[in-house]
Amino acid sequence: MSLNNSSNVFLDSAPSNSNRFQVNVINESHESSAAVDNNTDPPHYEETSFGDETQNRFRISFRPGNQECYDNFLQNGETAKTDASFHAYDSHTNTYYLQTFGHNTVDAVPKIEYYRNTGSISGPKVNRPSLLEIHEQLAKNVAVAPGSADRVANGDGMPGDEEVENKEEEDNAGVVKFGWVKGVLVRCMLNIWGVMLFIRLSWIVGEAGIGLGVLIILLSTMVTSITGLSTSAIATNGFVRGGGAYYLISRSLGPEFGGSIGLIFAFANAVAVAMYVVGFAETVVDLLKESNSMMVDPTNDIRIIGSITVVILLGISVAGMEWEAKAQVILLVILLIAIANFFIGTVIPSNNEKKSRGFFNYQASIFAENFGPSFTKGEGFFSVFAIFFPAATGILAGANISGDLEDPQDAIPRGTMLAIFITTVAYIGVAICVGACVVRDATGSMNDTIISGMNCNGSAACGLGYDFSRCRHEPCQYGLMNNFQVMSMVSGFGPLITAGIFSATLSSALASLVSAPKVFQALCKDNIYKALQFFAKGYGKNNEPLRGYILTFVIAMAFILIAELNTIAPIISNFFLASYALINFSCFHASYAKSPGWRPAYGIYNMWVSLFGAVLCCAVMFVINWWAAVITYVIEFFLYIYVTYKKPDVNWGSSTQALSYVSALDNALELTTVEDHVKNFRPQCIVLTGGPMTRPALLDITHAFTKNSGLCICCEVFVGPRKLCVKEMNSGMAKKQAWLIKNKIKAFYAAVAADCFRDGVRSLLQASGLGRMKPNTLVIGYKKNWRKAPLTEIENYVGIIHDAFDFEIGVVIVRISQGFDISQVLQVQDELEKLEQERLALEATIKDNECEEGSGGIRGLFKKASQLNITKPTPKKDSSMSTIQSMHVGEFNQKLVEASTQFKKKQGKGTIDVWWLFDDGGLTLLIPYILTLRKKWKDCKLRIYVGGKINRIEEEKIAMASLLSKFRIKFADIHIIGDINIKPNKESWKVFEEMIEPYRLHESCKDLTTAEKLKRETPWKITDAELEAVKEKSYRQVRLNELLQEHSRAANLIVLSLPVARKGSISDWLYMAWLEILTKNLPPVLLVRGNHKNVLTFYS
Repeated sequence: MSLNNSSNVFLDSAPSNSNRFQVNVINESHESSAAVDNNTDPPHYEETSFGDETQNRFRISFRPGNQECYDNFLQNGETAKTDASFHAYDSHTNTYYLQTFGHNTVDAVPKIEYYRNTGSISGPKVNRPSLLEIHEQLAKNVAVAPGSADRVANGDGMPGDEEVENKEEEDNAGVVKFGWVKGVLVRCMLNIWGVMLFIRLSWIVGEAGIGLGVLIILLSTMVTSITGLSTSAIATNGFVRGGGAYYLISRSLGPEFGGSIGLIFAFANAVAVAMYVVGFAETVVDLLKESNSMMVDPTNDIRIIGSITVVILLGISVAGMEWEAKAQVILLVILLIAIANFFIGTVIPSNNEKKSRGFFNYQASIFAENFGPSFTKGEGFFSVFAIFFPAATGILAGANISGDLEDPQDAIPRGTMLAIFITTVAYIGVAICVGACVVRDATGSMNDTIISGMNCNGSAACGLGYDFSRCRHEPCQYGLMNNFQVMSMVSGFGPLITAGIFSATLSSALASLVSAPKVFQALCKDNIYKALQFFAKGYGKNNEPLRGYILTFVIAMAFILIAELNTIAPIISNFFLASYALINFSCFHASYAKSPGWRPAYGIYNMWVSLFGAVLCCAVMFVINWWAAVITYVIEFFLYIYVTYKKPDVNWGSSTQALSYVSALDNALELTTVEDHVKNFRPQCIVLTGGPMTRPALLDITHAFTKNSGLCICCEVFVGPRKLCVKEMNSGMAKKQAWLIKNKIKAFYAAVAADCFRDGVRSLLQASGLGRMKPNTLVIGYKKNWRKAPLTEIENYVGIIHDAFDFEIGVVIVRISQGFDISQVLQVQDELEKLEQERLALEATIKDNECEEGSGGIRGLFKKASQLNITKPTPKKDSSMSTIQSMHVGEFNQKLVEASTQFKKKQGKGTIDVWWLFDDGGLTLLIPYILTLRKKWKDCKLRIYVGGKINRIEEEKIAMASLLSKFRIKFADIHIIGDINIKPNKESWKVFEEMIEPYRLHESCKDLTTAEKLKRETPWKITDAELEAVKEKSYRQVRLNELLQEHSRAANLIVLSLPVARKGSISDWLYMAWLEILTKNLPPVLLVRGNHKNVLTFYS
């Protein structure tokens, strides 16, 4: 690295060999600076190379004559100073500038090992220094081995990584990997050049003509080319593992699409093995017929030959990918020779026998005659296209063994697209050549020559001396339309075409026999279908799916023995097309989602072209066979629903996730343009649960009226030193959100770190939410231990309520008899589970020790126990906790455990009593109404209690009933309470006075000086003046409790208007006493106070 603070400080370079780094030494002395000033040459810059690992570490450029000044710095390319004498962060000496960039800091230079996944097969993952390690002060007591600091700082890994890397290399030593030619190009060409090339292409040209025949080939190629481009784009957007089409689709669209198409794609490949083998067997049986060498009968001979062939192919596959690849190369050579043999045959002069069968070499008249279509009865363009299209498939043969490729990102695009191009050229070449050489109909009789004076009527054969006119009235056996062996007849040596047919069928069968298990194994490894996990196991260095091979063999044998492939063939073709459609859609979807992670190295694709390709594939499915297409869609839809229902625990960063985010973002932004309307109001709650699992009842009751209708955010405030709090907060975020998802609670988790609880809640109230999806209601649990709590906790608790009202946010305080916090129970549960796991581990160790003879006796047992880290639980200082540990969790505070689940249970027939004492905009009424819509609360009826005058009870009851009917809220009964403002009885008031006694100042009983001093020392206490000023309100709270005891003691839930404490007038302890006396000895209570803005309306 070169550093430059003034002009021309770089030293002249000296010739040297190519080294890893070049360092230019800066002379910082005064004399050197003067010398530099006299030099007017412009500075030159030399690049630093990080490329060659094997060369020397530094290359230094010296000015002439100055080299001896720096000899003391270097010894064999390294600094002369030792690690002990030179500090890695010393920037005040010349030796600092000899440090490679990245070695003078804990910060690591970019390196591929940091970006690998854990367990990557391409190399070990190395963890870069965390932001905390870089940001915090450097620990002074860290002992660093000489040279290790530099190595770690530069991202060379931690000590021991070399051993891991060497182990990886040893494990991969025998793995066979293929390049793009043998791995992709050869396989794709063999799979695309099927038996259709030799026995059906001539018939297609006869039916559709050369023009439409080439169009059919190009249309098929368009489908496969678009799919190939989409495959290339997906394959180059990150590292590709084994699994082929399944892997590409599942990682792009997610497990739902990938899991559904992966299963049918693997099955299609397994059945395709049977199809290709039967094609081979039929050709062999035809040869046996010609030589009268039939074994039993045609059908059974096909079964016998097919079964033997599949066994041989299985043996080649199981022998290993290397043997299978060699077999494919041999078959490709045979196939190329067969194709070349055909083209050579077209230029060999035809004899009379071949002419009688319609072959006249290249003739312009035949080309002109065959250029247009001549469809026979029942045939048309689409029917002929449906017959040809399966010949163009097979483009995924290379991608299907992606796990066995050296570089899938390079091999798949290059091999697939080149294979499509070569095979398309071959198909078009054969179509044009056969169309220009062979007439459509021929009799095969050498006597059918032209009689002198005969009118040819434009017939090409007639112009060439043959009369095949009788083929118009009776069927003929030769010509493009009638003879499937035209290529054998045209070729230079007929048996080579038969060898080509053998090669085409066997190579396709072999490719399918390898593809099916590989795809199936990848599917099983992902554990999407748990019942198929058995087939995920691989064997040997190449992780060969032997179990998958056996399953594929069984499926292929079954279909060979059934011998009803004509019915199943259209379904298999549609299965392949469905895969192509989803690959194209995957490419479109990933592009449309605009995820920053979508960065394919292969840039020759277009999202709309991919979408067109997907639609084209779906259309072709119906063209080939409409009922087969329907069956394919039904099966895929069923599997999609199944995988969606099972919800596999995977996260592949699919484009579905990306699009969900984009949609959510767009909807949130669009929502900001819409003004709030009272008809659309819904409670959007911040719930102060702490960890959501610690107060489940509070979360359950809130979730009951926010589920599927409003926002619910479970919030936790971490109080204490920020460094510790932030660390604890960050480590638990994902776990707590996962707990919500696991328990099917539709809520978010949010946490903040703050100096005090109130500050944290204040931050949450102001900053939580997004756009219109901002909280409008604060839900908190009642502080049951307020009498024993420190002063600051009470100030924070009441202050939170004041803050919520300041921000115009409604407040809901929930009280249940046993309280909400079950963190102590969870702690006991965790400890008991840990003890149980240790016990099971110890039992397993003892069992293993008993089974192994000579394993070291009791010493071996203790050694294993120490490896398992089994230790005696440390006794707690708290004696109550020691008692708890000895008890079963179900026996510990059973009432608290039951109370924590009370809102999970279905509430039986009962009532929700709504004490709507003060009009807060309607939130006190809306929340219980929403609860009655829920499944658990639907059997509960609303009873409405309102205050009124004793002499106007009926009138006010009618008025309230009218209001509720306008709000369209059903109710069971309305009660007008006319005696709310009378004084409570003496016993109740005495209980209240005893409750507040410890917090009273009693300044009226003391002299003025003492009273003023007490006020300064304990400003939080309740003064006599304050108590007298709000005596009527205190009476009301005590009286309301008496009424609640009288009317709502048996209710399932009480919803009650929350009294508001005026700031500066009501002390915190008095307000807590109000809440205590108001809700004492009652069923679950919701104290509700809206923000006094309408949340109900009777206007449409």
